[in-house]
Amino acid sequence: MSPAGAPMHERDRAEDRRLTERPGEPGPPARRESLWVLIAGPIIWSVHFLACYLTAAIWCAKLAGPDGAVGPVRWAVAGYTAAALIGIGLSFFGALKRHRYGTATVPHDYDSAADRHRFLGFATLLLAGLSAVAVLYVGLVVVFIGSCR
Repeated sequence: MSPAGAPMHERDRAEDRRLTERPGEPGPPARRESLWVLIAGPIIWSVHFLACYLTAAIWCAKLAGPDGAVGPVRWAVAGYTAAALIGIGLSFFGALKRHRYGTATVPHDYDSAADRHRFLGFATLLLAGLSAVAVLYVGLVVVFIGSCR
């Protein structure tokens, strides 16, 4: 319904589509988009953070004691870090593919399915990059710590 109360005609809908979509641009791939992809990087980082600190806490409290070496913990954290970076890398490159979809450039400010697809790719790309930096900082902790003290 239009503001005057009259039904919206097909020509008005066509005009509305013309104003919000780029001419000649195909839509995104026909599949349901999920917002879980957007937060994959931060979820991987949080699991990595939890795994690293739980491993170090359990090792130092239960197994090695306060003066114990953290050698085995270093290897575990290195493994966690490698696995997390691989997962975040997969998310990053998937987001890069989504962001580069079509021919449009930034900003993605049209109200079209293709621009929403590219915007979600861009946001996922940024979150994955930030998560990779966070994983590296968490992994660097064991490089500088020599004992459980």
